[in-house]
Amino acid sequence: MSRTSIPIDTDTKDRLDEAKRDDETWDEFLLRIVASTGDGMSPGTLSDEEAEEAMEIVREGRSSPR
Repeated sequence: MSRTSIPIDTDTKDRLDEAKRDDETWDEFLLRIVASTGDGMSPGTLSDEEAEEAMEIVREGRSSPR
């Protein structure tokens, strides 16, 4: 497998660092980001916390009177 370097600004690197999960490699992170830009969501696109927050919003919507 070949390797490459991609020059990016410090601000961009900081934003990527915030989005990257601690338990994933940079390759895994970039593949996740690329996969999530397709049609719809790919499994694993949301973190566990994000998925739980989304489910809570759905639950609240279902229990609200219409």
